Amino acid sequence: MSTEPEPAENTGDAVDDAAPTAPGAVEEDDATSAAGGDSDGGEGAPADGGGGAPADEGGDAPADEGGDAPADGGGGAPADGGEGAPEGPGGDAGGAAEGAGPTAAGDEAPTGDGGAGGSGTEGSGAADGGAADGGAADGGAAGAAKELSEAEAELAAQRIERERIERRKAERKGPVAAGAKLSGTAADLLAAVRAVESGAKPVATVFADPEPAPRRPSPEAEPVRRPQPVPDRAPGAVPPPAPEAVQAVRQVLARGGAPETLAAPTATLLGEDADHALRADPWQLLRIAGVRPEQADGFARALLGAECRPDDERRGRAVTVWLLEQAALAGHTALELPRLTAALAQRGVPDPDAAVQGTLAEGEALAFQDALEETGAPAPAPAGGEEGGDEDEERPVRVLIGLERYALAEESLADGLARLAGSVPKEGASPEGWERAAAAAQGAAAELIRATGSHGLVLHTGGEASLAEPAALLRAAHGLGLRAWAATPSPSGRDRFLALLAADASAPVATVAGLLAGTEGPGRDAEGALDLDLLIVFDAPQMDVESAALLTESLPDGARLVLAGDPAVLWSAGPGRVFADLLAARVCPQIASRRPDPGPLGELVSGIGIGELQQVRAPGKEVVIVPVRDPGEAVHRTVQLVSDSVPRAIGVPAEETQVITPGHGGPAGTRALNAALKERLNPGPGRFGGFDPGDRVAYTPVPGRTLPGRVVDADADGLRLSCAGETVVVPREWVESRVRHGWALTAHQAAGGRWPAVVVVLPGDAAQALSRPWVYTAFGRAGRHLSVVHGVDQALPRAVAEVPAAPRTTRLPVLLAPRQPATD
Repeated sequence: MSTEPEPAENTGDAVDDAAPTAPGAVEEDDATSAAGGDSDGGEGAPADGGGGAPADEGGDAPADEGGDAPADGGGGAPADGGEGAPEGPGGDAGGAAEGAGPTAAGDEAPTGDGGAGGSGTEGSGAADGGAADGGAADGGAAGAAKELSEAEAELAAQRIERERIERRKAERKGPVAAGAKLSGTAADLLAAVRAVESGAKPVATVFADPEPAPRRPSPEAEPVRRPQPVPDRAPGAVPPPAPEAVQAVRQVLARGGAPETLAAPTATLLGEDADHALRADPWQLLRIAGVRPEQADGFARALLGAECRPDDERRGRAVTVWLLEQAALAGHTALELPRLTAALAQRGVPDPDAAVQGTLAEGEALAFQDALEETGAPAPAPAGGEEGGDEDEERPVRVLIGLERYALAEESLADGLARLAGSVPKEGASPEGWERAAAAAQGAAAELIRATGSHGLVLHTGGEASLAEPAALLRAAHGLGLRAWAATPSPSGRDRFLALLAADASAPVATVAGLLAGTEGPGRDAEGALDLDLLIVFDAPQMDVESAALLTESLPDGARLVLAGDPAVLWSAGPGRVFADLLAARVCPQIASRRPDPGPLGELVSGIGIGELQQVRAPGKEVVIVPVRDPGEAVHRTVQLVSDSVPRAIGVPAEETQVITPGHGGPAGTRALNAALKERLNPGPGRFGGFDPGDRVAYTPVPGRTLPGRVVDADADGLRLSCAGETVVVPREWVESRVRHGWALTAHQAAGGRWPAVVVVLPGDAAQALSRPWVYTAFGRAGRHLSVVHGVDQALPRAVAEVPAAPRTTRLPVLLAPRQPATD
């Protein structure tokens, strides 16, 4: 059912309980009329970056007619973020800035705004890239030396964990000396065998039953473990560059026509000799977030002169790595070779195959051959029943090219999951104890407890209401004396689970980042593994492949892992689709919740999950549609809803109402909405980088993680924020790239959170950005009330019915697939 929009000058109340048919609103029975929208329409492509660059102005990443990002205009996130570009999977993104020569990346990372005056939708995984302002380049480098930021501490912890993973992989590949790499029970058995063989001990004494180990006390009897504080400088953290190095890089950048604001990040990434590295290979500039190939080409031309050629092998390698990075921002862990070579040709690389080979030879990427058979299917028998046939020649394969970090992460994750799924869970609770705990529960909660009692890896699926089942598992595990913890990718999710448990902050619930960094959770044992018996991760679809690999590798042998989440929500902001791949692989028990989400909102969102946008009765104005005709009216109606209508008619104050829109740019993107909402809700001069005390913000400490918060104050150290009850100081040089106003967010930024009231803004140019997972995620963030600012006719029901999630290329299903021998 549609509703005619009211005249633009009419400012009637949308959800006033005294006027249910007020201008701009609809009758209660019409609460779920179709609404739709589009992404932020842009005006053009990024600036040429010097003009005449040898690269074409084509797509930023491998094209794919199936809409598989990172193609321009396809599903996922185009690298340009050009006109009508759909929302990408992660966080904020950025495009090129105006002007000749390589320019700064606007205010975001490599894939968002579409460049000069253009607008793009939500970026593809990078945090608000871009460089800090010029004045902060030197001062920021010196100030950062005083103390380690939260983001650096987290990255340092991840770096240390990756090094441990790589060492473990190297050890597995090497030859095993007799007993040299055995430990624990295996080493004891080997020593016993040798003792018997040498006659030192009789068989009966060596293999007698050992004394039973004392039962470990329950968590209640153990001393409370306090989170370990992060040291001022975490081991392995990259120190800030020296001022002399930054100045040397600044001189090289000035000579090449690049902005000086790139000096500090370039010196940090390339090291103390960054200026020499840039002179030797100007295309190294392409490794800096926000820099595009045409900009790096202009920089190289300025430095190399006539020696700058499109067929330079250095350029081919740099563009290859850049395309793989763009694919990762769009959610892929690898790209098929034909797509990669096509994208290289589109970018003006004369010999794409040579460029790929050069990249592989330098170790900047890895190649894989994966069979195309269905996951888990038996290997095909030789043709004609002949034995000794060459299976590999008959089995179709695909050649994939991926960056080493994601390849190692996927392999490590597959190994860790196989280890957990195939290992016998630790003792600590008898089978009878698990059965008694299951008998005390009901429905899917009982099934989940039983499955966890006998398996090391379990998956649990369901909507918001189904969180009660992992909560029941956590309570049951504690009752059985297990050291059990729950974790979630976001602080908002942690708060939701704590509220469900009716517990305070001391409850065993942490964020995944805090668990890995050691700032939350039980700490680690003597071997470096997490000191726990059971870990329940909810909102698991938000975990990317790297965080999932780090978490899995951190679990001790015999620990139990339960991954719980809603498979209908948007996939992770970072690369991979871990939860979806695990569900498809079917390598462990899967418990599906049958607990429906309650009320009109639950009915609406459940229908969207199965591809139906149905009308629901909303007697309490739980769902209201507000038709609009243009982006300007959409912004006006949104401000009216947040500041007046929802607080007055629904009783939800503005600070508990969240606005969600498909993209950052455009006339009704997060920038425009946040500017209008700030002017209405917290006007001020923006005396610190555009922010004032009391502003709602979205802080991105690392790509793919968004923390909602508020500005507390600002001083010489930086911008002080309150995020999830903790004070965070953002150094001055990172404010521009890592902090945004947060009254309006994208759906990826809002994933994991839940607010009493949500206003979803679908401007008239957002149709290409809409998909079923996007709508499901955005609408599902509302707890009590949902207003939809409706800008198109049938784009929304069409997206819900016909547009699934954009596919991602990953290797995890192949790595998880059991190799079954052919049967006669």
